[in-house]
Amino acid sequence: MTTQPTPVDIDVTARALDRALHDQDLPTVRRRLSTLDVPAILDVGDRLEDRQRAVMFRLLSKDRALAVFEHMEPALQRELIRDLQGPEIADLFGALDPDDRVWLLDELPSALASRLLRGLPEIERLRTSAVLGYPAESVGRRMSAAVVPLHPESTAEQAIERIRARADDVETLTAIPVLDGSRHLIGIVDLGDLLRADPGTPVGRLMAEPRSAIATEDDERAARRCADLRATALPVVDAEGRLVGILSLSDAVRILEREEAEDLARQGGTEPLHRPYLSTPVRALVRSRIVWLLVLAVGATLTVQVLDVFEATLEEVTALALFVPLLIGTGGNTGNQAATTVTRALALGDVGARDVLRVLSREVRVGALMGALLGLIGAGITGWVYSPQLGLVIGLTLVAVCTVAASIGGMMPLVARAVKVDPAVFSNPFISTFVDATGLVVYFLIARAVLGI
Repeated sequence: MTTQPTPVDIDVTARALDRALHDQDLPTVRRRLSTLDVPAILDVGDRLEDRQRAVMFRLLSKDRALAVFEHMEPALQRELIRDLQGPEIADLFGALDPDDRVWLLDELPSALASRLLRGLPEIERLRTSAVLGYPAESVGRRMSAAVVPLHPESTAEQAIERIRARADDVETLTAIPVLDGSRHLIGIVDLGDLLRADPGTPVGRLMAEPRSAIATEDDERAARRCADLRATALPVVDAEGRLVGILSLSDAVRILEREEAEDLARQGGTEPLHRPYLSTPVRALVRSRIVWLLVLAVGATLTVQVLDVFEATLEEVTALALFVPLLIGTGGNTGNQAATTVTRALALGDVGARDVLRVLSREVRVGALMGALLGLIGAGITGWVYSPQLGLVIGLTLVAVCTVAASIGGMMPLVARAVKVDPAVFSNPFISTFVDATGLVVYFLIARAVLGI
């Protein structure tokens, strides 16, 4: 029984290949690669530099090279195409399914993308162009146009023969669309039901009511529906209900993983890499972070301006300065928690723009309750260590800051969705910066009122 390599094994192998490639010891590289399966080669390749990955790729047999290339991230495919020669590129590109080609074409410069398309056989070029014709980030751009449609009056035996004849041309056979004479989707049938049915049973008696997506629909929304329905595939139709393709579960998972990576990156104040970390050049890492840092640095000047305005208040009661990190940190964390929760709810379809008032009401109550709990603790400790008046300031400020932060954090993603911006763009660092400034204003206003300064 073959054991799967562990992350440690992969790392050791990657280091060994790195040394062998650096020393140009190609027999050793070829020998080590021969002991690895495709997933392990992909893991090793993720840890190599672009040029080394290209050399490693050339040492693979044609079949294994095609299998490895097909499962690479589009960004790595782009780098590999840059380092390979013309005939190799044509073979790799031509071996991909049309929807996989589109993932790659979206990563390539337009001139290279056009050249690759022209190099395809006419039938493959037409299939790829059909998928490319749909808007960016639509499910039509992610679907497979290769399907085996069935007619409701066909028998189970005839349907199985039709499926067997075209099995090599399609991406998924688990959920098969049933069409009428005008190619309108009227049902979907499971392959297992066909196999278990009496050979003479009409397909129309075996089919179930179809759930579908419109080709121009957002790909994340369609992928989420496919996952929610636990469907192995989701038919894709045009505006008149005619079948144009099918979204497989594997493609739906790929879309959701990519969207999740984008959301997590932007909530953390970076741009998504869309490639393995160890294979990402340092300049690309800098580029993914520097813009956000500049934006947040400019936003942080709000905090400096607030402190400057209330400088006299700080001079009169210097102990107030000691609690600034506590208060702005608590406010930022509260806003981040609310933003993350609501962003996730938006992605899952649990809330929408119509739920603005309901979300605001819930977050005000959640923030006020959390602020009250933290405020009681903060007021007690501060009052015991410093003075009851200062303890009251801290307690009231925590209630106000948590309420404001939760409200702002919960509303930002909904506002973003309403103006058709990715909710993750209103990232947690951005919300923290905004909440820091408003929290300090609230803090000093309460201090002035309670302490009479």
